[in-house]
Amino acid sequence: MKRFLVLVTLVALSLFTTQAFAADKAAISHNVDEIVAGINGGKAATDFAPDAYTPYAFIMDADGILIVHPKIAGKDLKTVAMPIYEALQAATPEGVWVEYVWQEKEKHTYAKKTANNLIVASGY
Repeated sequence: MKRFLVLVTLVALSLFTTQAFAADKAAISHNVDEIVAGINGGKAATDFAPDAYTPYAFIMDADGILIVHPKIAGKDLKTVAMPIYEALQAATPEGVWVEYVWQEKEKHTYAKKTANNLIVASGY
């Protein structure tokens, strides 16, 4: 009986965690889609505050310069975080989830290109 209760608890936790990640992914992709729609509609990238979203969003130009970021705006992502820059190269106008390792942690980031080739991204 004890073994059964442990198994049921593990399955319940797994389902809860999976649903939480799905909700996080939906919220993240919604935020990125909203920013991309705003930029495609004529707003400037700098009109968006990175910390207005949870988790924060960032915007990078085609050369890797971060236009919007809570801590390193203006920096070249190729210089400060090459693995992230490389992963973001997979971004499409439709949006795509990319994975990479940063500071020994696996990261999941939703990245989408704007009509003027900026990359908007956010993740966990």
